[in-house]
Amino acid sequence: MRIAATFAVLSALAVSACGFTPMYAEPAVGSSLRRIAVTTQDDRLGYRLREQLEDALAWDRSATPLYRLTTQVEQNRRSLGRRIDDTATRYELTVKATWTLTPAAGGAPVSGTETVTTTYAAADQPYAAIAAQQDGEERAASELARLIRLDLMQALLNP
Repeated sequence: MRIAATFAVLSALAVSACGFTPMYAEPAVGSSLRRIAVTTQDDRLGYRLREQLEDALAWDRSATPLYRLTTQVEQNRRSLGRRIDDTATRYELTVKATWTLTPAAGGAPVSGTETVTTTYAAADQPYAAIAAQQDGEERAASELARLIRLDLMQALLNP
């Protein structure tokens, strides 16, 4: 027990002495992320991406936005497997999001692109097929929001 405690203390000292600073520890990045207003295209996938981004950024609706994030989303669905009657058994959904972060006070915008691929099973029942496709879109939007958030954190740390 004593060895474990000593190891923990030495590890903490070693990490603090190396100059390591977690990205989340930067007060400017955390507060800046909360003040990014998100705009997406007006369709189901755009709406889902906006919801996921607002959650990922912990958007503060009461504060004046410091930045405006605009996204453009393209999706492509491709059938993977085939049954004997030539209907698909699985689909691959590839979603590409191009984003631009513009400072509200003016300045040079920062942009980037992220691509996510998910798969989902094809169902024989119409409702199940729609639900599976929507679940694939939701998973793609969630992963895109996570990747875009990481890009934004990097952009705000290195202006």
